[in-house]
Amino acid sequence: MKPLKETLHMPQTDFPMRGNLADSEPSRQEQWDQQNVYQKRLDKNKNQPSYVLHDGPPYANGDIHIGHALNKILKDIIVREKNMRGLYTRYVPGWDTHGLPIESALMKSGKVDRKKMSTPAFRQACEAYALKQVENQKSSLKTRCPREWRRLI
Repeated sequence: MKPLKETLHMPQTDFPMRGNLADSEPSRQEQWDQQNVYQKRLDKNKNQPSYVLHDGPPYANGDIHIGHALNKILKDIIVREKNMRGLYTRYVPGWDTHGLPIESALMKSGKVDRKKMSTPAFRQACEAYALKQVENQKSSLKTRCPREWRRLI
């Protein structure tokens, strides 16, 4: 009796048996960057009615989390759907870099004492903290999110 493996008629391909995404994804992303895939997708609908999705917040007061990922996934679905309908779609990322969440996060960090600072100095500290958090979140999103978001951030 033949082994079952020999009785199956499977197509012969050059595809590897495993995806090895951790190894293959960076080279694929680099290829997409070189081919300018995102810009080509925008150019396809360039003269059509426009749809712009302004993304924001998250507050720039800490690391990204699963809520940010859900936000990005849902907005990506919207942008892709609008693009497939023929609209010129752009995604514009944004951050909320002012207000109480920033002030609270900065004071909780223990790096500043609000009561010992002038208002302008505290505002400058808040601005520096918020901009640092924006860069941290951008970096995290670029390494943890789908490639199409990364070039936008």
